[in-house]
Amino acid sequence: MSTTEFIHRFLPAADGQKTERTLLLLHGTGGNENDLIELGRAIDSDAAILSPRGRVLENGSPRFFRRLSEGVFDEADVIARAHQLGDFIKSAVTEYRIATQHLVVVGYSNGANIAAAMMLLGVAEFPRAILFRAMVPLAKVDPRPAQKAAVLIAEGQFDPIAHPDTGRQLAEMLRATGATVDLIFQSAGHELTPNDVMAARRWLAT
Repeated sequence: MSTTEFIHRFLPAADGQKTERTLLLLHGTGGNENDLIELGRAIDSDAAILSPRGRVLENGSPRFFRRLSEGVFDEADVIARAHQLGDFIKSAVTEYRIATQHLVVVGYSNGANIAAAMMLLGVAEFPRAILFRAMVPLAKVDPRPAQKAAVLIAEGQFDPIAHPDTGRQLAEMLRATGATVDLIFQSAGHELTPNDVMAARRWLAT
């Protein structure tokens, strides 16, 4: 798949910076390729940014995969879309000369879910992943052992969509792939907070 298959933005690393880090930003429902740019800059102002737009529309709102209802995912579509996005990432790595060993995926809500799906399926190997308000995207998949990844899952204690228990379940599934997972809970709902940004910055600096 060529990079033209996904509407996206690529922003090179800040001028004069020697960082090789690239943040892969995956937006939530209704977002687009511009939606998480500010978040990405807040997490790492020096990194390059790759930000694709989800190709599925739900009542006109972009998503990365279909759902049957609130919290009920079309798992066949999750698998197909995870492979499509994985192919896009491989093309982008070549086109933009991204150092895969310094690639960090940052996903929010639907974006976090597709990132988790790619990791569980072994479609994409991310050295690091930051998943905000994530759920379990695939209930009927055996997690595939992959390279050692470091994952931060940040959930909201009062989230009516991504309930805390789903975060705990996802953490265990990702650990089954060999990943090291840090699971934290914010005093928040589904929305992102300044504490999420600070936690991500601290975690990425370790």
